Amino acid sequence: MAKRPRRSSPFDRPRRFRPGRWILRAGIGFVLISVLWVALYRFVPPPFTFTMAGDLLAGRSVTKDWTPLSRIDADMPRAAIAAEDARFCSHHGFDVDAIAAAAISNAQGGRIRGGSTISQQAAKNAFLWQGGGYARKALEAWFTLLIETIWGKRRIMEVYLNIAETGIGTYGVEAGAQRYFRHGADRLTTVEAARIAAVLPLPKKRAATAPTGATRRYGNAILRRMGAVRRDRLDGCLR
Repeated sequence: MAKRPRRSSPFDRPRRFRPGRWILRAGIGFVLISVLWVALYRFVPPPFTFTMAGDLLAGRSVTKDWTPLSRIDADMPRAAIAAEDARFCSHHGFDVDAIAAAAISNAQGGRIRGGSTISQQAAKNAFLWQGGGYARKALEAWFTLLIETIWGKRRIMEVYLNIAETGIGTYGVEAGAQRYFRHGADRLTTVEAARIAAVLPLPKKRAATAPTGATRRYGNAILRRMGAVRRDRLDGCLR
């Protein structure tokens, strides 16, 4: 008797590679990991950053000293707001007006400006690398949304002031205060806070001690703006 041919089973069929399914899984995995990462840093100080790794790879040592916001003189966050992000307490991570102004200035061929908020800079410094590119900007926007949602303004400022580069191989305002003024960030004067804030855009090229030229002028401008931050309670979300 002739054997009857075996019926094919769905399990015998070769599995096709479905890129859409893998992309979906990778996307879900990225979202879960990034949310957990941000949630962890809500309570745990970021132990290290890609910028710090760059210093180590370049043969430089890294100095940092995590300090709670409650132990940093109130003039330091005021100086950061005056220098970097006057609408810090009122926006939700992105300052549309500042971004538009920077785009117009750059299109006109003037000095290249950035429109990043303190929230965006905190997200970049904590989770990403320095430099531009659309991919990094997209990731920066994603992490900015997450920290605004999960951390809140006080934690964003606290992380920013502790991991921002304040000198070559120096991270955070506590290490910066010790480097430049030989005392802690809890004893910063208004002038000292303004000078540290003036260093933040170019920490490897500027110093807060006896600044000259553009750094000195920028520090003096920050000092003047700090009065408006205090008077108009632009740092109200930190109190």
